[in-house]
Amino acid sequence: MKIAVISDIHGNLPALQAVLADIDQGGADLIINPGDTLGGPLESAATADLLMARRIPMIAGNHERQLLTLPPERLNRSDACTASEINAIHRAWLASAPPTRWLSEQVFVCHGTPTSDLQYWLETVTDDFGQHGSRGVRAASQAEIVSRLGTGAHTRASLIICGHTHVPRVAVVASPETSDPITIVNPGSVGLPAYDDAHPFLHHIETGSPHARYAMARETAAGWIVDLRCVAYDFEPMARRAEHRGRADWAMALRTGRMST
Repeated sequence: MKIAVISDIHGNLPALQAVLADIDQGGADLIINPGDTLGGPLESAATADLLMARRIPMIAGNHERQLLTLPPERLNRSDACTASEINAIHRAWLASAPPTRWLSEQVFVCHGTPTSDLQYWLETVTDDFGQHGSRGVRAASQAEIVSRLGTGAHTRASLIICGHTHVPRVAVVASPETSDPITIVNPGSVGLPAYDDAHPFLHHIETGSPHARYAMARETAAGWIVDLRCVAYDFEPMARRAEHRGRADWAMALRTGRMST
């Protein structure tokens, strides 16, 4: 089985188009979208239209949950922008997405961790932003990754796909039930290569380049082979659109993959 993983698109239509073209050229048995499809000042409605037309299976990320469950006055700026663009058909499509799903008996998909769409899995936020160049986040330790795996049927999977942090990363842990290896894959973000957040402490997620990112996972007799891919695309129109909508932070992220110079 060869699985293409496209996550955290955030309404970036040209980035999605570039990634899908790359996938179509290389071929995949299945494309899966682990959530945060929309949410942002870019092209939410057109992005939804493309994914609906392609019938790409997806799960809901935290932005989908927030968009569909919070009253308008409680939406953050990114979700409020999306809410102003999408229609009832788009909302029904988003509402059809489950919070997790199995692709096969061996492949489980979640957004953050198996039990939370907000928890970071392969990264850990620290309280030292700005100290000695710290961006307030680091790679999670093996013990942290295992702890966030939790218990349940998903611990019998050989591949778990997640997203949320926008950082491409692969980790391997032993199943607490079978001791067999579990490969955990975060493909990175198709549409937003950097962002800042203040929870639980201020931190900047930065990939350092404007590329659209996705992953290709291929099952072999020896285990899963994972290719983390970076795709170049014309990001400038989306950066200008973000600026026009008052999101200079998104514009910088789209152009540089960083939140500050």
